[in-house]
Amino acid sequence: MEDKNIFSKVEEKTNVKKEDIIKLAKKASSQDLSDEKNIRKLIKEVAKLAGKDVSKEKEEKILNAIKKDKVPKDFKNVL
Repeated sequence: MEDKNIFSKVEEKTNVKKEDIIKLAKKASSQDLSDEKNIRKLIKEVAKLAGKDVSKEKEEKILNAIKKDKVPKDFKNVL
């Protein structure tokens, strides 16, 4: 039930459907996210899915945050 609420909040804020999030998560979990090329590809896929442009500067910030493990583990607090 809690997952449904999280997906609903994400969809409300981003217009990204639950199915697309799950598909992307499965794909990401099968990739080596210590490889910078894979991280950059994932950032671009997320941006495309959300219909957002990501500048090179923002891409670098996201990349560095992921590499330094500064990404929140508990997304309930992010929403």
